[in-house]
Amino acid sequence: MKRQIDTDEIVISCKGLTKKYDDFVALDTLSLEIPRGHVFGYIGHNGAGKTTTIRILAGLVKATQGRARICGVDVAKSQNKIKQLVGYMPDSFGVYDQMRVWEYLDFFGAAFKIPRKLRKVRIEHVLEVTGARYMRDRFVDTLSKGMKQRVGIARTLMHDPDVLLLDEPASGLDPRARVHMRELLRKLADSGKTLMVSSHILPELAAICDSIAILHKGKLRAHGPIDTVLKTLQRDRLMEVKCLGSIDAATQTLQRSERCDKIEPSEFQRGVLLFRFSGPDAAQADLLAELNRSGARVSTLREVPLSLEDAYMSISGIDEDEGDQDDNPMPSPASARETRK
Repeated sequence: MKRQIDTDEIVISCKGLTKKYDDFVALDTLSLEIPRGHVFGYIGHNGAGKTTTIRILAGLVKATQGRARICGVDVAKSQNKIKQLVGYMPDSFGVYDQMRVWEYLDFFGAAFKIPRKLRKVRIEHVLEVTGARYMRDRFVDTLSKGMKQRVGIARTLMHDPDVLLLDEPASGLDPRARVHMRELLRKLADSGKTLMVSSHILPELAAICDSIAILHKGKLRAHGPIDTVLKTLQRDRLMEVKCLGSIDAATQTLQRSERCDKIEPSEFQRGVLLFRFSGPDAAQADLLAELNRSGARVSTLREVPLSLEDAYMSISGIDEDEGDQDDNPMPSPASARETRK
């Protein structure tokens, strides 16, 4: 039976959280709340402030200004209590040569002062939860990347924390291991854990997260449920019209419309035009009627959903090669991926 979870309970709370290193602002007045049982995706490029946030919440770094609470406990004032409430897995963590998985977990259980008898119970429990029981007697340093990530999460669960802070848990995993990781994180949230997960693998976050935050240069640019964030960022609607045969009549009709802009043929499908459209559903219906009157043989006219990648790029404006700011608030229609077919 699925555990009843009070999703109204705020487990992670940040208010005006700021971290400065001399003149460099790594985190700038971050404010957000995350309820129990949520998987919270934390998105940002390297240096955006994701790891700084996570380390502050884990009690490893002190904020310059602002306040953070875990389950109502002030992170800065009660670090010993925070260590009990939080399980932290950095993007890379050390393993020890010639130490078996159960010994590795036992070592960290002892570090949390878990009694020996209870440690044995906890080891078996976390191995079962993470699907790592089969590697119990294997040496940690010989495990694959995906196996080590499971052991890393098992380690964070040894003291049964309320909150898991996971920094790039899917980094370097093959597709199969990412699927397993996604299933594991969702299972932990369903059990009542609250997860903050930072990642560059945006499709993975879209598949498992209840809500997201997009961080850029230390500032929170957008946050909330994924659908809400995407709708907020999509100022113009990206549309797709598919024609049977020639696209000439459809192209001319779209070019005459004041509501249509950035009209380009798809890079992935013949007979498909992508364009930006400003207007309500009624205006979209009028456009379809006009396309039919023009002689264009339209088979479909639909809105292309904004992806999480597009949302991130529209906020950060990062050029992959140069890292420069881009004033374009929406992805180019020609850049629509094949998944939008």
